[in-house]
Amino acid sequence: MEILHRDDLPLGGFAGVREYRLVTESRLFGEHGAPGAWNGLGRFVYLADARFVPRGETRMHSHREVDVISVILSGRIAHQGSLEHGQELGVGDVQVQRAGGEGFEHNEINPDDTENRMLQLWVLPELRGEPAGYRHYPVPQGKMVRVYGGKADQVETLPAGTLIDVGWLDSEQTATSRGPTLAYLASGSGSANGREVIEGNLMRSDGLHFEADEPSAIVLVHLSDNAR
Repeated sequence: MEILHRDDLPLGGFAGVREYRLVTESRLFGEHGAPGAWNGLGRFVYLADARFVPRGETRMHSHREVDVISVILSGRIAHQGSLEHGQELGVGDVQVQRAGGEGFEHNEINPDDTENRMLQLWVLPELRGEPAGYRHYPVPQGKMVRVYGGKADQVETLPAGTLIDVGWLDSEQTATSRGPTLAYLASGSGSANGREVIEGNLMRSDGLHFEADEPSAIVLVHLSDNAR
């Protein structure tokens, strides 16, 4: 298992956002990828661990032919844009926006006078020209929730061969995956495949078994059987 630690990377950002970019896939970013960042997995191409300054915002901008997944780790986000304008997100909420060929525009805002924190992941869709779409998932404490990917005949998630699971685990709870996996420990600590891991560790392995030593937030990116 390989480990990349967030705090070994440069802090970048834009507008009211300060972020560590841990995944910037070379197929998409080329020479403009973040120094030290890893390539993704499957069609997963980007991961940023972002903090919004007080009252900070991304400013309105657009996306096309990319799926954007946002995981709220602390504070709140006020969502503006062409999909579900006015949605408010809090700790544990996951927002999934599909741009497709139609595209969408959005602005994510920290409405408070304190810093907040959000993960953002990008996945390239398998089919171009899809209609834009929006999904919202509350992830309760003690649960792992599939927020992206799955078979075409289900409606719980946007179907794709790249799978994303988000978990808010209690002490001694586990998260597992089979096959090629990228996992990000967003908070807490524990053991992964027998190694100690801490907040800010991005892990790359062939299969993962994580056990939390304390309440922990983790994101697993892996592939369906058909996509391996």
